Amino acid sequence: MQYHQKPAVLAVTLALAALCQGALAEDNNALQSMPEVVVHGTRPDSLAAGSTLDAAQLAAQKARSSDSAQLLQDIPGLSLHGAGGFSSLPVLRGLADDRLLVKTDGISLIASCPNHMNSPLSYMDASKVDSVQVYNGSAPVSAGGDNIGGVIVAKAAAPRFAETGQTLLTGQMGAYYRSNGDASGANLSATVANDHVSINYSGSTARSGDYDAAAPFKKAGASSGRAWLDGTTVGSSAYNTQNHEVSVAWRDSYQLLEAKVGVQSTPYEGFANQRMDMTDNSSSQFNLHYNGQFGWGELDARLYDQYVRHSMNFGDDKQTVYGIYQNGMPMDTASHTLGGALLLDLPLGQRDKLKLGSEFQRYGLNDWWPSAGSGMGMMSPNTFWNIKDGTRDKLDLFAEWQADWTPQWRSILGLRASQVKSNAGNVAGYNSMASYATDAAAFNALNHQQTDHNIDLSALARYTPSVGQQYELAYAQKTRSPNLYERYTWSSMGMAAIMNNFAGDGNGYFGNPNLKPEVAHTLSSSADWHAADGSAWGLKISPYYSYVQNYIDAQRCGTSLCGGSSNLTSTNSYVTLQYVNQNAQLYGVDVSGKLRLANGPQYGSVDATAQLSYTRGENLTTGDNLYNIMPLNAKLALVHSLGQWSNTAELQLVRAKTDVSAVRNEIKTPGYSLFNLRSRYEWKQFSVDVGVDNVFNRYYVQPLGGAYTGQGSTMSKNPSGVGAWGTGVPGAARSLYTALNYRF
Repeated sequence: MQYHQKPAVLAVTLALAALCQGALAEDNNALQSMPEVVVHGTRPDSLAAGSTLDAAQLAAQKARSSDSAQLLQDIPGLSLHGAGGFSSLPVLRGLADDRLLVKTDGISLIASCPNHMNSPLSYMDASKVDSVQVYNGSAPVSAGGDNIGGVIVAKAAAPRFAETGQTLLTGQMGAYYRSNGDASGANLSATVANDHVSINYSGSTARSGDYDAAAPFKKAGASSGRAWLDGTTVGSSAYNTQNHEVSVAWRDSYQLLEAKVGVQSTPYEGFANQRMDMTDNSSSQFNLHYNGQFGWGELDARLYDQYVRHSMNFGDDKQTVYGIYQNGMPMDTASHTLGGALLLDLPLGQRDKLKLGSEFQRYGLNDWWPSAGSGMGMMSPNTFWNIKDGTRDKLDLFAEWQADWTPQWRSILGLRASQVKSNAGNVAGYNSMASYATDAAAFNALNHQQTDHNIDLSALARYTPSVGQQYELAYAQKTRSPNLYERYTWSSMGMAAIMNNFAGDGNGYFGNPNLKPEVAHTLSSSADWHAADGSAWGLKISPYYSYVQNYIDAQRCGTSLCGGSSNLTSTNSYVTLQYVNQNAQLYGVDVSGKLRLANGPQYGSVDATAQLSYTRGENLTTGDNLYNIMPLNAKLALVHSLGQWSNTAELQLVRAKTDVSAVRNEIKTPGYSLFNLRSRYEWKQFSVDVGVDNVFNRYYVQPLGGAYTGQGSTMSKNPSGVGAWGTGVPGAARSLYTALNYRF
């Protein structure tokens, strides 16, 4: 037994070493379990190594943020690419955005915006998230395709039903307030059910003003003549959004049928690292799900449909009037997604299990920019077609075999074949000026239709020699086809290019119709030691390596429309880039540990938890660093639990980011440390959360926050004064928050 105690000591040692390095992010509460309820749904997927957050673990995080992506902060190796107030993009081991597959309630949505403002997780309010499963880049093929970095599965609570002959009326309501940004919101969920039919309504609203940094990072003054911003105010960080959903579920002893209809309305959401703000996003969504348990196995089927109408312009903190143009720069997007999946889970005896599945998705996109005013200026008199009649249709087939050879050994082998067809129509600029006509003519002369035939492979071996040890080794080949904005945006002219940017780095981008799919070869392993009861101590170490063929990076444009030779050589300005295939590698390690320091009926339990993550990303073709790689980071927390009380003191450390992308003139960021406190109390049907983030009011710049373009004349590629190159987006100053929830 003495041998097994050594990893626990090592976990604490690693965390203390991380403090000296100056690097970290965050931990989670040991929360009181929610009351047990009986639900009917699919069995949890335990096929592959990954990280899971349940309702109790997520509860305290929901009080801190309205951003569903923020709930994932306790996943080792996962960080966040800053965007809007409820639209952060998860980054898993250096890979983000479309390189990850995100499923919300079983469906795969697509960001329909040249800045990816409406990311998939932004359509699921944080209050609805009941569990999260995160698979790394070596995930089994059954978890999903068209990704190279991993899969994130966020689920709402399963439908609830009454006992036979009874009626159930249940639900919950909650409200919160956060001091930084004067943020507030509320949510309500109510269910009425008998033993066969369950009807649920859920709704939420969230709003916030601009948040403040802990110190001035720019000059105070009028923001484009329309608003006054203090030197500490982070412009274009306010938001306002509402979500509503109605669901009806039916069950018998072996089947579940569920239909959900949801709408989202976002009147505005600012983006501090984009040239534009969201001025409206309206989404309607339908999700039909069937699960059946039969003598021969399990059948799971899903059909979903989403329509999005998205608008952008300059918000209150950005300049609107440019000469003859009085209405800013309106930009509109409309998309329609139709998809479905069919999964068969077939036991083949006590040892073997076979999964067979098929998925399809049809996606259509139009992205147009209406004339900004009358006259013969650059943005009139016609409509600018950024992407016209864009389509991306996908069809997948997969098979996966799981074998439990002995009680200690399990293997999983999988194969997925995918066909991705993309196309787009001819385009045109605002007028026939050479700045538009040259690029439009060159693009229209190309063949736009592309068909990719992609193959994914996965292989995993798991060895569990005892109740306190588990080892895994996994290999995967994963493939992702380019999105429509990477292939079909076409204008290299500075003003148009900077409006096409989902990197948040302030640069301009245009597409490449000849892009090939990215293919990642990922080798990962993990060693997990823990106490037999799962709570006294634990240590997990997970190294990984990924080689990516045809990685979609960027190269600078040298034509006169892009800025000529200065665009090729500049080291301290925003530049214009074109997407291009190159080769890359990413490698690193994630470490997490836990040690129970005390446990007794009078004082409760005290646990020390620690995490450490390191990722390195390199472009093997150019020798450059990959963009937006999180530097070495770690977390150390003390978690105290006594009865209904849970209290957490957390130290978050992040090392300076010095390995930056030269081709993008990525901004370096200094290291920092943050201290957070939070407490949760549950009493009967009530729960109360209180906390303070950034207790000592430390100023810091977000390593993955991008470039600050949140105010001023953001239409200019390289504006002077506020908004000029070289300023990163700062993190939030001290914030006090509280949340109250009531279950009935």
